[in-house]
This record gives sequence, C-alpha cells and structure tokens, in this order.
Amino acid sequence: MDSKTDIINTDGGEQRIHRSGFVNIVGNPNVGKSTLMNRLVGERISIITSKAQTTRHRILGIVNTDELQIVYSDTPGVLRPNYKLQQSMLNFSQSALDDADVLLYVTDVVEKTDKNEDFLHRVQKAECPVLLIINKIDLSNQQELESMVEKWHEALPKAEIYPISAQAGFNIDKVRARVEELIPPSPPYFDKDALTDRPARFFVTEIIREKILLYYQKEIPYAVEVIVEVFDEQEDTIRIKAVIVAERDSQKGIIIGHKGQALKKVGTTARKDLERFFGKKVFLEIFVKIESDWRNRDNMLRQFGYQLD
Repeated sequence: MDSKTDIINTDGGEQRIHRSGFVNIVGNPNVGKSTLMNRLVGERISIITSKAQTTRHRILGIVNTDELQIVYSDTPGVLRPNYKLQQSMLNFSQSALDDADVLLYVTDVVEKTDKNEDFLHRVQKAECPVLLIINKIDLSNQQELESMVEKWHEALPKAEIYPISAQAGFNIDKVRARVEELIPPSPPYFDKDALTDRPARFFVTEIIREKILLYYQKEIPYAVEVIVEVFDEQEDTIRIKAVIVAERDSQKGIIIGHKGQALKKVGTTARKDLERFFGKKVFLEIFVKIESDWRNRDNMLRQFGYQLD
C-alpha cells in the first residue's frame, strides 16, 4: 500500500482508503460545461450565460466527504485563438487534458463530431478514463439520440457515453456515481473544508462580468475585464471597489450608458448576487477605465491571471 495514501478508521474499526482526484471538464463553447460543473459540485462556482466564451479561466470546484475528495475543473470552451487572451483560454483547456484523473468531454445534441478535430484527437489519446457527456438531450428525441451515441462511439471508442440534461438535472447522479468509482486512492489535495482554490476577489470579478455578458451586446462583453481594487471585509459588511477595463473610449460610453443607467444596472444586480454569495451586506462601487488592446498585452493578461505560453 502506498505510504502516502491516507487510511481512514471508521467507528467500527474498519479501515478504508481515502481517494482523491482531478475531474476535468472540457469541450467546445456553449455545450453546458459550467452548468454541469455547478450541478456536480452542488454550488454555483462558474458563471453561466448563453454567450460563448463566458468561462475564461480554469475554475476548480471541490467536493469533499470523509473518504473522498473530487476536484472538478471547469475550462473555457475550445476555440481557434484570434488574440492572446483567447490563446490563454485555449492553454487552460489543453492543460486540462494532461493532469486529469477522469476527463469529462462535453458535447450537445447540436454539435457535430468533426468540430475542433485537433482537440478531439488529443482527447482520443488521453490515458485516463473519458466520459463523453451528451448534454441538452431534452432538445432531441430518442431516435436522434441513438444516432448521436453511435456517431460519438465511433469518434471516441474508448469513452463511456452519458446522455444528460444539465439544465434539468437529468442523469447527473449517474455521472457523479461513475466519477466517484473512478477516483484513485490518494490523500486529499486541498483542505477538507475547501470549496474552490479561488480567492473571494475572483468571484467578485466573475459575478460582475456575468452581468456584463447579460446586459451588453456585440463586442462589449469580450472586450472588457474586471479587476477588484478594494475588498474590505468586516463582520457584517464588505466594501468593494471594482474597475471594468475596456479597450476604447466608445466602449466606455456604452458601458456607462445614458446618465450612467447601464452601469447602475450592472452594479445593482451584481451587488444583490454578491450579497447572496457572501451572506453579507455589500457596498459596491464600479468604475470604468481604458487599457488599449489589453487582450494582446502580456503584462495586462498576467495581471488578470491568464496563463501565457
């Protein structure tokens, strides 16, 4: 027995081996990876919108029991990069193929098996168990689903296939149970009370960015980033000063809106979500500033926590 593996003594004197592992969720944009992640973790870790590229970072959600620790990892949708920010997002997705104990490759009932073939070929070569998740089956029928399962079995012959609806919660329990069976013996990687590896400030930026994705159109959601300059947490309150970074003055005007109404809407709805998230009264100030072409500037990307080559 591995000396590094924790042995758990139960009340009855029985010895059991602790198991821990990384379960990485990958796939193309808009197939429901973040919704699946939140279902499996049981908490709202990843922001969710209908827009592609909602997830920019690799985000961990940790599930703990006495005998088990599962570290789920949500990743950006796989895309062909047009600028350095998108290259960093692709780096997060590709790195998830290399350090997984279990890989969840998520597709949906609309996507074809030949989309992003290069990435799919890397999934085919994965040495860890692969669960192919066909999401949004409530938008299909039995005959179409059987045809999809057959095509995906040809594309990923070693994968186990699970049709689900992450939105409705259908078949999530079966995926969770299979994941638990596949987790290898290991001591925990994180403290047993940990839910994620991200600091509180990260979730502030994500919640504000979610509102930007929801309330603005065209290039605005993709041309901005959010940073937290002040996070002052007291016993009953949190004071936050956040900055929305845009690339052009014209974008700044759109974000602020007529008489500041658009920015006020973002701030009000973000504050309500932050109060629910932290369970405290939140005082939130949001400002807008310009950093030209920040999506291609290494220093800015590093400041925002993106992984560069």
